Amino acid sequence: MDQALGLKGVINYQQDLASSMLMDSDSRPRVITVTSGKGGVGKSNIVVNLGLALRRLGQKVLIVDADLGLANIDILLGLAPRFNIKDVFSGEKKLAEVIIDGPGGMKILPAASGIQEMAELDGTQKLLLLNELDNYSESLDTVLIDTGAGISSNVIYFNVAAQERIVVANNEPTSITDAYALIKVLVTKYAEKRFKLLINCLSQPKEAELVYRNLTKVADRFLGGEVSIDYLGFIPLDEAIPKAILKQQAVLELFPRASASRSFTELAQKLMEIKPGPRLDGNIKFFWRRLVKLKV
Repeated sequence: MDQALGLKGVINYQQDLASSMLMDSDSRPRVITVTSGKGGVGKSNIVVNLGLALRRLGQKVLIVDADLGLANIDILLGLAPRFNIKDVFSGEKKLAEVIIDGPGGMKILPAASGIQEMAELDGTQKLLLLNELDNYSESLDTVLIDTGAGISSNVIYFNVAAQERIVVANNEPTSITDAYALIKVLVTKYAEKRFKLLINCLSQPKEAELVYRNLTKVADRFLGGEVSIDYLGFIPLDEAIPKAILKQQAVLELFPRASASRSFTELAQKLMEIKPGPRLDGNIKFFWRRLVKLKV
C-alpha cells in the first residue's frame, strides 16, 4: 500500500475520471501551498495573515498546518485546540471535529506538536487525509497549506498535491539556495512547472527584486524552459510583525495600518486577480481522491 501510494505512483490517473472531474472543478476550492526550502523565513506568519486578508475579501478559507510534527499556526494565533490531525489519523476523530475557528472566521486544521511519527506520513495516512478532506462538507473557496521547510517526503507530498505553490524566501544565500533546491526537486522528479515567489522581510523593493532575479537566473540556466516562476512581490521588514507574534495575533488584526498589513492585503488582492492554474495537471490534487491510482 505504501509503495503504491508513493509520490511517483500518484502522478498518473485515468483519463475518463479526469474528464468527469473537470466538469465540477469550479465548485472545488483553490488549494495553495506556502512552502520554503529553508526554515525561519516567516512562512507560517505569511499563511496566517494571508488567510485573514483573503477572508476579509469574502473568501471562505481553511488553513492546513502541514508541518505535522511541529505545530505553528495555533501557537502564532494563541489557540489551544483540544484535538489535532493526529486524532484524525488515529481514527478517534473526524476532520470536522478537529478543525477549529480562527480569527475573522478562518478555519484551521491544527498539526500535532512534538510527535515524531507525524514527520513522515505513510501511504495509508496520505489516503486517509485525502478521504477526510474530500468528505469535508463545509464549502470553501481557498485552502492554504503551511508546509514544513526543505525537501522531506511530507513537504514534497503537499506541494505535489496542491494546485498552486508559493515559495517563500529572503535574501540570505542559504534561503535562495534552498528555495532553488526545492523547486529543482519538484520540477525534475515530479513534473511541477509553475511556481510563485514571495520575498519576506526585506526593506526595499529593489532588494526583493534582486532575490527574484538571482533565483530565476539560476532556474533558467539549469532547468531551462521547464520552469516558470512568477513574482508575487514582497512583505516588508516591519517592527509590527514581531510585536504581533509576541501577542499571538495576526499583524493584520493587531496593526491593520502597518506596512506589512497593507502588503498582506495587496498580496491577497493579487492572488484573487490571478487565475489559478489548470485544475488537472497530471498530479493528485486535494479533494480529488478519486484520481488516486493505486499502481506504480
